[in-house]
Amino acid sequence: MDFYLNRDCMDEEIKLLKELNCPQWVIEHSKGVSRKACEIASNFDDVDMELVMVGGLLHDIGRSKTNSIEHAVIGAQILKERGYSQEIINIVERHIGTGLSEDDARELGLPIKDYTPQTLEEKIVSHADNLFNGADEVDVEFTIEKWKRKLGENHPSIEKIKKIHEELVLRFE
Repeated sequence: MDFYLNRDCMDEEIKLLKELNCPQWVIEHSKGVSRKACEIASNFDDVDMELVMVGGLLHDIGRSKTNSIEHAVIGAQILKERGYSQEIINIVERHIGTGLSEDDARELGLPIKDYTPQTLEEKIVSHADNLFNGADEVDVEFTIEKWKRKLGENHPSIEKIKKIHEELVLRFE
């Protein structure tokens, strides 16, 4: 957690969000997600904290253009055009929910590919995002209930959220 609090250049990412006219609620949400992601990442020895922090701050940069599910794809494109690393681009593109399969992408009208988080850093940012409702941190039960109401009681995403929470959080409690 000290890494997050002491990193001077996080101002660079906040400045970029503001430059692109991200709404203030997105900036506050992104700060919270980044903090939570760093908190989760602190339990792991083999995680790149800078990727987690920057990925958390920039995960919703596509919301500067749209609030639709496409914000992840658009955000990845923005960062690609600005020369960000593929690791950060992947975090942004794969953060939605707990990942989308090719079938999910087809159903949602996204470019058809697998958007499932692959690396530890991608998983951490994606899950930290799930633990926020706007700028407010919530528990995993809140998130599960929210997705049950939206997607249905037995939607596969519910099990994915439970599984990733167990992998990243519960095993350290």
